[in-house]
Amino acid sequence: MAETSTAQAQGGHDAGGTRRDFLSLTTTAVAGVGVLAFAWPFIHSMNPSASVLALASTEVDLAPIAEGQAITVVWRGKPVFIRHRTADDIRAARETPLSALPDPQPDERRVQKPEWLVMVGVCTHLGCVPLGQRPTDAKGDYNGWFCPCHGSHYDTSGRIRRGPAPANLEVPPYTFTSDTAIRIG
Repeated sequence: MAETSTAQAQGGHDAGGTRRDFLSLTTTAVAGVGVLAFAWPFIHSMNPSASVLALASTEVDLAPIAEGQAITVVWRGKPVFIRHRTADDIRAARETPLSALPDPQPDERRVQKPEWLVMVGVCTHLGCVPLGQRPTDAKGDYNGWFCPCHGSHYDTSGRIRRGPAPANLEVPPYTFTSDTAIRIG
């Protein structure tokens, strides 16, 4: 018995210590699994819903859009302007000197194909939706878009030309899935 007491005093383990360690580890593991099982529904509720995931990308058929025509689609709850630009629209956008732009950006960086302009239709000043999509809309001084709320004028590339808007209309991520179709998002 003196040997057992000496072994325990010198840091050795007996059957009781090993059993206690096992019970502590097992209790900790079960408690951890219980906390995870309890917390999982709350963590999972923070994931986007199926309706939001469905809006993560939008497919658009460009074939029915005539040259000079514009359409508006919804992507992630925002209007997206798609315009089939004419040769005059493209020429006007490309001939504009970057020094004349408050937010200089060449037209070539804003489009993947010159004839198709795709951009989020939200004014960069206060979030209004500019006019210029319908044939009867005011298109502003640069034949692009006009935000009547505060007087911002955008050109045929969606770049701010005049008014309080600080930046160009945003170009969303998009890819051509064929010659006449795009996927936004």
